[in-house]
This record gives sequence, C-alpha cells and structure tokens, in this order.
Amino acid sequence: MGSGWGSPITITQDGNRLTVEYAFFARGDMQPPLRFAYALDGSETKNSVMMGRGIQVQLSKVAWDNDKLVITTVHTLADPASGKPASATVTQTLSLESPTTLVVETVRSAVLGGPQTTARTVYRKI
Repeated sequence: MGSGWGSPITITQDGNRLTVEYAFFARGDMQPPLRFAYALDGSETKNSVMMGRGIQVQLSKVAWDNDKLVITTVHTLADPASGKPASATVTQTLSLESPTTLVVETVRSAVLGGPQTTARTVYRKI
C-alpha cells in the first residue's frame, strides 16, 4: 500500500499549509486529482474524500520530529460486524534522503483485529 499516495505526487507549501496532490482515478473516470491539505502549525485539518459508498473524513495533525515531518491522520469507519464506529490511525513520516529524494514511512495502526503495517516509499524529483 506504500505511502497511501499515488505516483507521481505534487507537494506544495503555501505559507503555513502543505498540500499533497495526485491522480487516483483513471483519465476516463473524469474525476479530479485527490488533494490533501495539512496545516503546518499543528492545528487539526479535515480532508474529505468521496470513495466507494460515500464521503470519508480524515482528521490530520502535523508535527516536526527533528528534521522529519510527521503527519498523523485518523480515519473513521464503521465496524462491518457490529456497525459501531471505529477508527484507524495512519502516521506518515516524511524525510529528505537527498535534495531530490523524499522518503515516506507509513505506519497503519492495527484495526479490526488486523496487524499493524509499515511501508517505506521513495519519491524522486524528476
């Protein structure tokens, strides 16, 4: 599952906001790229994505860990067995391996009895 972001990605910073954008859908789907905005001041940001059966709301906070940027996102979902609310946390740690190489380590919390997973994705600037 990698970083959870597609490839290629576009990352921009505008003042105190970081934006990640990538094409998720095929060209024939006629859907815009997915776009996630994160406040760099540590305040909570809300991103909504239309997927599957409805809108998925993601709440994120960003913090610095030395020279790494850590994005922690909580995804809410319904437990399919009980219908009760549940959540899953995804932590993405961004670091520069070089001026043209971004490494994203993604940790997905254990949810609904499954194991925690970790993935490492490397993006290179073209």
